[in-house]
Amino acid sequence: MRFKRSLRILLFFGWFSLPLFCFGDSEADNLFSQANALYGKGQYSAATKDYKKLMDDGYASVALYFNAGNASYKNGDIASAILYYEKAHKLSPGDDDINFNLKYANLKTADKVDAAPEFFLSRWWKGLILSVPLSTLSVLSIIFVLTGAAALTLYFFAEVVILKKTAFYFAIALFFLGVFAIFIAGSQASYFDNHRQAIVFTSSVNVKSGPVERSGTLFVLHDGTKVDVLDNSGGWVKIRLANGSEGWIQQSDIKEI
Repeated sequence: MRFKRSLRILLFFGWFSLPLFCFGDSEADNLFSQANALYGKGQYSAATKDYKKLMDDGYASVALYFNAGNASYKNGDIASAILYYEKAHKLSPGDDDINFNLKYANLKTADKVDAAPEFFLSRWWKGLILSVPLSTLSVLSIIFVLTGAAALTLYFFAEVVILKKTAFYFAIALFFLGVFAIFIAGSQASYFDNHRQAIVFTSSVNVKSGPVERSGTLFVLHDGTKVDVLDNSGGWVKIRLANGSEGWIQQSDIKEI
């Protein structure tokens, strides 16, 4: 587990994410700094409490979820750690530290679910659209389009032929990159919108064949397992595991990512 490294990047995140917490509310900044300090002192329960208070107040960031995941893991609350790492992963899917800690935390769960084989083109496409955070794609698309517009302006006003040609092809390339970044950003947003996922928080839950208690039990899940949410019905949710197994559990047994 990359906790030593995590502590360093925690400070890094803490420093650079402070502007993200500039909601006109210095109290949130102070609470985040206080939580990081508590984590640094090994007071993981108190740190988790402060991180959770920020989330309950509606704040969200990669740093907040990542740090909350680390604190929860240190507390032995694996289900919460996985939930927070998954939330951080959703905001920054290509982050190596988040992915490493998430993978490590998943080793601590009772259920070992082997993912069903995936067509290589689907796997490649998913890896591509999740390789860069949505926020970075948004910034890149703006930079490419604005720089392309500047190059196009240069093309219209340049009097030297070689400079005019260079500006034209440069503008075309930048506009293409801008459109590509927007397309990838849209694909990533669509992927997360269409993939509702949740973490099981009940220590042991019977997965039923239907959305009623008297339905037969298909299999048993334990806390920390990630499931896809397919449907809702009267307080029950239809879930699917990575191996393709499906069934129904009560809404109260899970927390959506």
